[in-house]
Amino acid sequence: MVNNDDQFKKVISHAKEYGYVFPSSEIYDGLSAVYDYAQNGVELKKNIRDYWWKAMVQMHDNIVGIDAAIFMHPTTWKASGHVDAFNDPLIDNKDSKKRYRADVLVEDYCAKIEAKIDKEVEKAAKRFGDAFNKQEFITTNQRVVDYQAKIESILSRLGKSLENEDLADVKALIEELEIADPLTGSRNWTEVKQFNLMFGTKIGASAEHSTDLYLRPETAQGIFVNFLNVQKTGRMKIPFGIAQTGKAFRNEIVARQFIFRMREFEQMEMQFFIKPGTQQEWYDYWKETRLKWHQSLGLGDENYRFHNHEKLAHYADAACDIEFKFPFGFKELEGIHSRTDFDLSQHEKYSGKKLQYFDPEENKSYVPYVLETSIGLDRMFLAVFSNSLVEEELDNNTTRTVLKLPAVLAPFKAAVLPLVKKDGLPEIAKDIVNQLKWDFNVDYDEKDAVGRRYRRQDANGTPFCITVDHETLEDQTVTIRHRDTMEQKRVKIDELRDLIKQEVDMKHWLMKM
Repeated sequence: MVNNDDQFKKVISHAKEYGYVFPSSEIYDGLSAVYDYAQNGVELKKNIRDYWWKAMVQMHDNIVGIDAAIFMHPTTWKASGHVDAFNDPLIDNKDSKKRYRADVLVEDYCAKIEAKIDKEVEKAAKRFGDAFNKQEFITTNQRVVDYQAKIESILSRLGKSLENEDLADVKALIEELEIADPLTGSRNWTEVKQFNLMFGTKIGASAEHSTDLYLRPETAQGIFVNFLNVQKTGRMKIPFGIAQTGKAFRNEIVARQFIFRMREFEQMEMQFFIKPGTQQEWYDYWKETRLKWHQSLGLGDENYRFHNHEKLAHYADAACDIEFKFPFGFKELEGIHSRTDFDLSQHEKYSGKKLQYFDPEENKSYVPYVLETSIGLDRMFLAVFSNSLVEEELDNNTTRTVLKLPAVLAPFKAAVLPLVKKDGLPEIAKDIVNQLKWDFNVDYDEKDAVGRRYRRQDANGTPFCITVDHETLEDQTVTIRHRDTMEQKRVKIDELRDLIKQEVDMKHWLMKM
C-alpha cells in the first residue's frame, strides 16, 4: 500500500514529467514556492476556471464578472485591515534555524491524530466487512471518540488564542503538546511573532516621486471598490453577485506542499450583496450550492467535509471551509464567509464616498451585507490532479498509471492515433483532428506502438483514444477507446463529435448539481 508521502511525491513527479507544473526558473535552480503551469497544466487550469465561471456567472442571472487591476490605491489596504492585521503567527526553532507557522504546526499535530482515526476505521472495516457502519463506529468507539475530542479541544484553544492575539498561549500549546521541529526533532522554540504577508512595491518614474503600493493579497477588494460602478451600470437589484478570477500575492514565509501554498496564486471569488438580515439564508444556500459544484466533478463525496471556523474574523458572523482530502490530509479548498457590511462600510469611511444601495421595496438606502465564496484555483488544480492519479493492476499482471481527470476538465479530450505511419492512415488521422479541433482540444500521436501510445495518453489524462487502421480505409470506421474502462468499440468517423461531446460537455457535468 502506498503511503501518503509517497503518493504526494508521485503527484509532484507526474505533474512535471507530463507537462503540467514546472518549478519556476528551474535552470537557475528555481525559486521557492513559485511554479509555472506547463503546456498541459495551463489547459487544465483554464478548464477549471471556465467550469467555475460557467456555474457561477453564466448560470446565475444575478451574478456578473469583473477583472480588477492587481495594483490598487494603497488606502484600499488600510481600509480593508490588511495593513494592520494581515499577519501569520510565526515561530523559529533555535537549533535548526527553521521558521514555521505556529498554527500549522498545531494543525499538523491534529492531522496525525486524524490519521490514527483513519487507521482505526480501516481496521474495523476489514474486521466487520459488509456489516460495517462507519458513522456508528466513529461515534461509539471510545478510542476514536477520545481522539476526536482531543482534536476539537486543541483546535478550539488555538482558535481562541489567535482570536485574542494571545501568542504566548500558542507557544504554550506547542510546548504542552511536545511538538518538535519536523526536520530535527528539536523542541527549542522562540516566542511566537506576527508577520505581515503583503508584498510592497513602488509606482512612479523616479524614487523621489514614487508611491508605495502593495501587490494585492486577495481579489475581493477589487470587487468591493467597484460595487457601485457595477450596480449602477448593470442596473443590478439586490441580491446580486460580482465574480472575479485573478492573481493574488502573499509573502508566505512557510510556503510548502507544492502548489497548495504559494507566494503567487490565483483565486476564484464571488461576493454576493444581500439585504441585511438575510445572511443566514444565503450562507446556507451558498454552502449547499458550492459543495454540489465540487461533487459534480465526481472526485468522491467522502473526500469533502465542512469545517466551521473556531476563530471568526471580527467582521464575520459565520464562516466555514469546504475541506478536501489531499494526499497530506483534509485541508481548506474553499471558504464561505458571511462578512456583514464590514467591507463596504470601511471603504465608505476611508474614501468619503457613499457605497449604499437604494432599495425600492423598502424605500430606503442601506449598506448591503456580503456573502463571500472564495476558492484557490491552484488548490483546486491540486485536488483534481492528486485525486485523479492512480496506479491500476490489470488482468495480465501488469500495471498502468492513469490520470483519471474528470473528462470535462482534461487538457485534451481525445488523441487520434494512426495505427502505422504509412498507407494513408496518418492523412486520415490528421483529417479527423482537423474536424474535431473546432469543438475540442485534440492531440495527434504517431510515435511508438499503439499500446505504448495508449499508456502515454492514459498517464496524460486524455479521456478518449481514436485509432485509425486499415479497416478505416474500407468503411470509414475507427476504434474509440475509453481511458477509464479501456473499453474499445468501432464507430463511424462522423459519429465521433457527438460521442465525445456527451462525455465532455459542461452541461452534462453541471446538470449533476
